[in-house]
Parts: sequence; C-alpha cells; structure tokens
Amino acid sequence: MVLLESGEALKTGQKAPDFELLGVDGRVHSRTEYESKKGLLVVFMCNHCPYVQAKTDTLNEICQMYGDRIGMVGINSNDAESYPEDSYDNMKRMAAEKGYGFDYLVDETQEIAKSYGAMCTPDPFLFDAKHRLVFHGRLDDGHGPEGRVTTKTMLENIKTLLDGGKIQKDFDPSIGCSIKWKT
Repeated sequence: MVLLESGEALKTGQKAPDFELLGVDGRVHSRTEYESKKGLLVVFMCNHCPYVQAKTDTLNEICQMYGDRIGMVGINSNDAESYPEDSYDNMKRMAAEKGYGFDYLVDETQEIAKSYGAMCTPDPFLFDAKHRLVFHGRLDDGHGPEGRVTTKTMLENIKTLLDGGKIQKDFDPSIGCSIKWKT
C-alpha cells in the first residue's frame, strides 16, 4: 500500500472536467446531470482501500444530509485487472453492502482521475452550482482507518457553500492509498 496526499492539480475556480461513466446502477452518468443542484461533490474512491472503508459512514452521512441539494458521485479509477477487489461487480456489491445513496461510477480508462488530478483514495473535490472548484481535500480530520474525527471538514464546507459563504481554506490535502494506475 502506497500512502499519498492529494495534490493541487485542479485549481480553485476551475470548472469540473466532464465525465460520462457507468454507474453501479447500470446507467451512464455525466457531470451535466447534476447541474440543477446547488453543488457537486466528486470523490475518487475504491473498494479495497482501508482509508476509504473508514469513510463510508462519512460519505453516507454527507449524502443523507445534503444529497437533496448537491450532486454526489464516487468514482473508482483503480486498475481492476491488478486489483480485482475494485472490479465493477465488486463495486456493485460494496455499494449495496454499504447502502450508498450516491452514484458510484467506474473510470476504466483512468482519464477522469487524470483530468481532475486525483492522486489518492479518498480524494474529494467540492464544486459550486456552476461546477467551479471551491474545495479540494479531506472529508474530515480523522487521518487513517483508526483516526479520531474532531472536525467534519466536508460537511462544514458544504454547509458554508449552501449558505452562500466563502470557504476559507480551499485546499486541505486528503490522505489515503494511491490510485492504482495501469502500467
């Protein structure tokens, strides 16, 4: 397991790159289908990473609290050939087991992860209603699978966004496993 910190490739104010990706629901989803929402949260994630597994409750909490107002997608860009636990079939199983209320999509070509500059799992990107980046970084301050959470960073930032405020710290690196790139 290679531990990485998210980078700062996509800059604050830049538009979210487009995507058209297959979801675990069998439908193809695109960025544009979330344009009626007041924001968009894109989280690069996977099934096997212990850092993602430790945040499934957090992801579900965000979706339950704000899923009616913001679009929310998880994108798995890992090489499923080398990491079969991240296969599409296992994504469907994981989404059902964990009760994901958000769209969970597969990025088989890894082009979407590259266009966002995603580096690790989880690697979250929060966009405003016009899909301009307002925050890139951690879900909370509980680093690692056993990390104690004292600040729910993403929930606070989403609330600030929806209340019309300005997010003060627009980049706060996430920590997790590296995206498993194809060789």
